[in-house]
Amino acid sequence: MNRLCKGWAVLSVVVASVFGAMSASAADAPKPDINRGQTIATTICAACHGVNGNSPTAAFPKLAGQPQEYLVKQLKDFKAEAGKSVPARQNPVMAGIVTSLSDQDMVNVSAYFATQTPTPGVARAAATVSLGQRIYRGGVADKGVPACAACHGPAGQGVPIQYPRVSGQWADYLVAQLNAFQQGSRNNSEPMRQIASRLSDQEVKAVADYMAGLH
Repeated sequence: MNRLCKGWAVLSVVVASVFGAMSASAADAPKPDINRGQTIATTICAACHGVNGNSPTAAFPKLAGQPQEYLVKQLKDFKAEAGKSVPARQNPVMAGIVTSLSDQDMVNVSAYFATQTPTPGVARAAATVSLGQRIYRGGVADKGVPACAACHGPAGQGVPIQYPRVSGQWADYLVAQLNAFQQGSRNNSEPMRQIASRLSDQEVKAVADYMAGLH
């Protein structure tokens, strides 16, 4: 079995386990109140992420059009689980914000952002577009890296619960997240931790830039 097949085998087991747990959790989740979610978005989130979830700079991710269940999970991951001192996603700003949000608040604001229309992005590094496209569409076989499109979709729209929308996301933000998976400061996706650890800096930047312009 070659490295790519081995990588797929490991990732498939991890993803299946995560998906099962998250699906069960989603089934029990409270129903969203989008109006209340909008209030939270405009009073708490807008300064960084924009009123409609389209952040003004790459320092903050675009949240518009992201799957509701995915956003809820990310918000919860900024809180340390019982018995743990470090959350799965380490971010001092977000850690402070989520302490004031109830589970219902998280569902409400996530539902609001999920209904918003994301603004398109653009690939800016012409010299690496072909490399980024190859990684996104076909992976890196000799490193056991599967195609990004297999999980995030051909157009980067993502999959509810499991995978975020990457189409149009800020390239610099995507680079930062891949680096965070490599360094361990973001530890809430075993598949992404494994994938990011196998990519070079050049490959990270190339595929991030390609995803920014994907639509």
